[in-house]
Amino acid sequence: MLLRQLEYLVALARVRHFAKAAQACYVSQPTLSEGIRKLEDELGIPLVRRGRRFDGLTPEGERVVLWAQRILADRDAMHSEIQALRAGLSGRLRIGTVPTASTAVALLTQPFCAANPLATVQVFADLRAEDIVNRLRAYELDAAVTYHSSVAAHDFTFVPLYQERYVLLTQRSTPDAQPARISWAQAAQYPLCLLHPMMQGRQVLDAVFETVGVSVTPRIETDSIASLFAQVGTGQWASIVPHAWLHVFGVPAGLHAVPLIDPLRTERIGLVLPAREPVSVIGQALIDAVGQADIAATLDRPAHQAVAQQHP
Repeated sequence: MLLRQLEYLVALARVRHFAKAAQACYVSQPTLSEGIRKLEDELGIPLVRRGRRFDGLTPEGERVVLWAQRILADRDAMHSEIQALRAGLSGRLRIGTVPTASTAVALLTQPFCAANPLATVQVFADLRAEDIVNRLRAYELDAAVTYHSSVAAHDFTFVPLYQERYVLLTQRSTPDAQPARISWAQAAQYPLCLLHPMMQGRQVLDAVFETVGVSVTPRIETDSIASLFAQVGTGQWASIVPHAWLHVFGVPAGLHAVPLIDPLRTERIGLVLPAREPVSVIGQALIDAVGQADIAATLDRPAHQAVAQQHP
């Protein structure tokens, strides 16, 4: 069995087209097809459903692809570790994030790049929680920042970063009319713009509203936290945003951020990596960056300051 044959199979599973897979592997289509046939002969099982075109993988093929992805990831990790021992960590860190947690990624990449000047970073922002799981399992991401609840059922390494809390973002009226705290039931009475229902960040909010016996029907839905700030800035809407985003925007002029209580809801956000021993050298470097970046304190500080300034 040759690693090149495994590369052919993984490429075919990814693009689901023989010619495109061959192009991705920089070989001719007959070369790729012959390599996969030799792999099938060696394993003694059919891996690919063949018709006039690619018709998918067999159940055995789906399992072999998972092993192939792991083997190729281990090969790449070995090369990276050898290179790091010789000349320092290089290569590219591929990290994904759900939209609500992208502020934490920025706080991780800074110490990572400072400690590893030869390495580069590619951030895949605005991923859905299920996309993160699939990409980690396929070793298409080295790490991700997401909700613990979305990965708890999977065999991943989870490194806690912070507890996500929520604030109601509204247009400021007269100073003495601004509440210091607000309940979720009261927040439901505002004209809301929220994240799209398919996003985990929105599903968290809907679950809280359900526990207090109310439902919300926002007039505007988006897949961007920045867009929520912009919509509230028009003066027509209110929104519920993670407190971590006050680290990026603060409380814009004319707006008011009110902590949500009753109930006080938090969600664990953490760094997630494929579970493997030994940990890849680039994954370990990212874990080391967590120890250098006090993310929880950094994200909590602007929220505390905003409340203190609004209610001295």
